Amino acid sequence: MSGGIVLAVLGAALLHGSWNAIAKAIPARLVSSALIGTVYLLVGAIGCLVFPLPPQEVWPYLLISAAVQTAYLVLLTAAYAKTEFGRTYPLTRGIAVLGITLISTIFLGERMTPAQLAGVAVVAVALFALSWSPKGGRGGLAGTLMAVAVGVTITAYSVIDGMGVRLSGEPFGYASWLFLMQGITIPLVCFMLSRDKAEMLRGMRRHAPMGALGGILSLAAYTIVVWAQSLAPLAVVSALRETGVLAAGAIGYLVFREPLSRWRMTATACAVAGIVAIRLGG
Repeated sequence: MSGGIVLAVLGAALLHGSWNAIAKAIPARLVSSALIGTVYLLVGAIGCLVFPLPPQEVWPYLLISAAVQTAYLVLLTAAYAKTEFGRTYPLTRGIAVLGITLISTIFLGERMTPAQLAGVAVVAVALFALSWSPKGGRGGLAGTLMAVAVGVTITAYSVIDGMGVRLSGEPFGYASWLFLMQGITIPLVCFMLSRDKAEMLRGMRRHAPMGALGGILSLAAYTIVVWAQSLAPLAVVSALRETGVLAAGAIGYLVFREPLSRWRMTATACAVAGIVAIRLGG
């Protein structure tokens, strides 16, 4: 795995932590999801005109991934409405790191060095540690279960897209059609779930600038990840991508005034050590 890919995925991680913070900051969860989906629709449509059409055998991957990612975004914003940002974000990412590693090594035949496997394990454990608070936290069991569901959807779409983009041979064309599909399904589902559609439209106008920024950051982050998945092992890309928890921890402390305890600082240091092991062990 080249240094350029590592730096690109680390940059995507920073963008990912930032757009998740924006999704948390918008108070109405369906408004947040719909605004992000609208950006997907606009940018995805442009990309579809610029990049090649994916081959026929790739379309099942695109359709399934778009459906899973629609569920992911709606579940994610619902989880943020119930729980602390500093707990939900690392828990969902930790589940994804473990899930993607198990599936890619056992079922997809990807090979990793012992040092890389150890690094992935350290990152996953550190993420779970970051999500745990000795004093408990807001959301309780319901919030935790929702975060677990989010982690499962992340695992599913990451594996689906990793397989699909390699089959397509054109990561940017694949990403464009994926975003276009989500741009249709996400706002549609949000409006179907909304009890007061007029209020939702007012909320979208009110939070449009922040939502647009979140959508752009999200789109950029995942486009980089899809590109990296076409060139490097899924488990390694996933673990490096989850360095977004470092940005998320800082944002949670500075923006949402969530506590930054010694426990979380120690877990963060362990996550960094695991990332170094992944890079040096390749």
